[in-house]
Amino acid sequence: MIVSVRKSVPFGVIDAPPSKSYTHRAVFVASLGKNECRLSHCLLSADTRSTMEACRMFGADVLETKTADEETVVDVRGFCGKPCLPNQPVDIGNSGTTLRFMTAFSGLMDEEITLTGDASIQKRPNTPLLETLKKMGADAYSVNGNGCAPLVVKGPVRPGTVSIDGGMSSQFISALLLSCPLLDGETILSIDGELKSKPYVDITLEIAEKAGIRIIESKNKVFGKKDAGFSYKIPGNQTYNLSDYTIPGDFSSVSYALAAGALIPGAEIAVENIFRSAQGDSAMIEILEKMGADISWDQENGVVRVSNKDGRRLKGITVDVGETPDLVPTLAVLGAFSDGEMKITNAEHVRLKETDRLKAMAEELQKMGVSISETKDGLIISGSKSAGNIKGAALHGWDDHRIVMSLFVAGMMVGGVSIDTADCVRISYPEFFDDMKRVSADFNSSRDDTPL
Repeated sequence: MIVSVRKSVPFGVIDAPPSKSYTHRAVFVASLGKNECRLSHCLLSADTRSTMEACRMFGADVLETKTADEETVVDVRGFCGKPCLPNQPVDIGNSGTTLRFMTAFSGLMDEEITLTGDASIQKRPNTPLLETLKKMGADAYSVNGNGCAPLVVKGPVRPGTVSIDGGMSSQFISALLLSCPLLDGETILSIDGELKSKPYVDITLEIAEKAGIRIIESKNKVFGKKDAGFSYKIPGNQTYNLSDYTIPGDFSSVSYALAAGALIPGAEIAVENIFRSAQGDSAMIEILEKMGADISWDQENGVVRVSNKDGRRLKGITVDVGETPDLVPTLAVLGAFSDGEMKITNAEHVRLKETDRLKAMAEELQKMGVSISETKDGLIISGSKSAGNIKGAALHGWDDHRIVMSLFVAGMMVGGVSIDTADCVRISYPEFFDDMKRVSADFNSSRDDTPL
């Protein structure tokens, strides 16, 4: 689908979509448990449905049902740590989280399990997780020998002391943290080097704790090293028991509306159901404050308000995204329309997402006339040099939901922007276009040239 975006002044109220990260973890944890669990305010997207289907393949009952007031909830009856053997390869679609969670979990079983996915997922690396599973006693390998899916895992893994590189993806660590409590003995998981995207690990620990699981985090102490990483002590023979749970709003997804409200002269947007949580992407609010945006967060009532009534331009700043990689596309757009220079640093792991997001944002914003360049681990954007030169263009969405949604905001600024592969927003934010229409964004689908 190609979306054509015209210059727009957004105003109005939207409800924050449910968190993808929390939904993945809650569905998986509930499936590991012994009791029925009702999950409310779930994100029902392509990625989270991949986790739901994978859990079904291992023996959980996962049902989408309607309540009396027409709310869709997810009811889960877990397999109490005793999964069934899938009778076919586990196809996880485009969901990296699902692949990593199910790869680690497959190591608990003594039969061979194959995990695969779409063309994009077959380009995303998993070598650190496979190597760690091997150290724990599993036979774990990539069918094509490149560390990417299809993957084959045959356990069982053994408890003990093991290490893993923390620099590529926190999903590897989260996957092990959720599976190791089911082993017959204590596991100590040590993280080598910097743990990138640690807030996602914090979300994992939060959900595990709510399910009655005990995991002890500690900082490694290595002489001569300022930051020697983390260790996790994971007692074995634990049982998951997640009670009914409500998924919080997603800061990654609301970053697009917040950026539009801060950038576009005359804009005024309120986002509801956005409460404090372990999500690192809540840093978006502080980043906008530092850039000079008129933004406030009523944490008690879960409402963020952002506006640009006086038509002010933000100022570029330097942002370390080691813990907030999903914000990179949004930050690149913010930098393009701000004064001064925006530097995005510590972002090398962003090249390993659905696509190389540093390269993608640089190439697409350059098409619009933005002064932007890549570094090894980041982006440098000169909003001052770009001022007056930015115009509409035909842009490639890279079949990446975060690329499409961030470029949509750029389109609202200048108009005349078309973005292909736009239907990929279903991966994390199926209601994105509905919400943008709700705040008066002006756009059409080129498929039939009628409003979305």
